[in-house]
Amino acid sequence: MSLSLKVLPVGVLVVAMVLAKLIAIWLPGVSLPAQWIYPAVSLFILLGLIFGLSGVGLFRRFNTTVNPINPEQASTLVTSGIYRFSRNPMYLGLLFCLLAWASYLGALTAFLVAPLFVIYMNLFQIIPEEQVLTRLFGESYQAYCRRVRRWL
Repeated sequence: MSLSLKVLPVGVLVVAMVLAKLIAIWLPGVSLPAQWIYPAVSLFILLGLIFGLSGVGLFRRFNTTVNPINPEQASTLVTSGIYRFSRNPMYLGLLFCLLAWASYLGALTAFLVAPLFVIYMNLFQIIPEEQVLTRLFGESYQAYCRRVRRWL
């Protein structure tokens, strides 16, 4: 069974957070300097909220689905606002939340989970979504992909 479009991205985030915690415990390695922890957490949470909530807000304003399991229900190709900078601001928001969590844990090894999160999301969520959106919106979506990067 393929994992494509089967696991909610928030669920992937939770698994990644647990994995980051386990890595921080088992392989603590170098610690993030204490004076950097709360500024880093604050910055990453702020970025996560900006990207994530902006993406959700625009989808709702354009009356298109925010359900990542059924991208075929998309009714509108949203390319304005935050979507001018990232094709996946909601997933980028989740990544920033993961980075905030890794910062909070204080172990630099916890950050090793972030690339795994990106790889998983690319392979099992974003690429399958892009295939559906290409079928739905054709050349408009392909032109958008040429203009705007997948993450940032």
